[in-house]
Amino acid sequence: MIDIQNQTDERNIAITKVGVKGIKYPIIVLDRAHGTQHVNAQINMYVNLPHHFKGTHMSRFVEILNEFRGRINIKTFETILARVREKLQAESAHMEIDFPYFIEKTAPVSGAGSLMEYRCTFTGIHTAGKMDFCVGVAVPVTTVCPCSKEISASGAHNQRAVVFVKVRFRKFFWIEDLIQLVEQSASGEVYSLLKRVDEKFVTEKGYENPMFVEDVVRNVAERLNRDPNFIWYSVEAESFESIHNHSAYAFLEKP
Repeated sequence: MIDIQNQTDERNIAITKVGVKGIKYPIIVLDRAHGTQHVNAQINMYVNLPHHFKGTHMSRFVEILNEFRGRINIKTFETILARVREKLQAESAHMEIDFPYFIEKTAPVSGAGSLMEYRCTFTGIHTAGKMDFCVGVAVPVTTVCPCSKEISASGAHNQRAVVFVKVRFRKFFWIEDLIQLVEQSASGEVYSLLKRVDEKFVTEKGYENPMFVEDVVRNVAERLNRDPNFIWYSVEAESFESIHNHSAYAFLEKP
């Protein structure tokens, strides 16, 4: 049959990334408490396309995932991308994996346990002799406004926020540790299950620890700077304001 994708394109324009998005696929991630965790991920895969090719072979991305069925994890990430480059004859290959990660979390006073979900990402670019790999995690937290507390006779507005941290690193680390680092950098933590005694504790703790989004991203950066394992990072915080019709936002990146 005629291979349309391999035909010559006369427009002489290369494409940076071409491929498939939104592949639903099961993967295995390492879990400190239980060894491994099976999760349903969403995967994007791309390659560069030289100017002389009309298109890429989309089916080959899924074929490669099937080759690694049951073995798609942080340890095989580079091998998968090398295989993509080889099979699609590309100079660069990209993969993005987004997945939910669940941690058993204990309420601070009652000790009630529940599963807490955190959105995580693995992203990587493989080129000749080089692999660039990042881990990202989105952590829900709470923020209490320092200004509101200062100017109010009683109370202060507080809200849920999300902190997204992306890191490059020298050696393996646990996702749980990065999540804990972020949670310790905000006014308070978010839980799936709280009893009344827990709600009292969480509310009062947050009130005694007010923070702007600027404070949160700086606190995360300060903690990451103390760990030489993290060679690069970006931190962004979005606070879903309870008394405004907009969010408060801050972003920083290690040079």
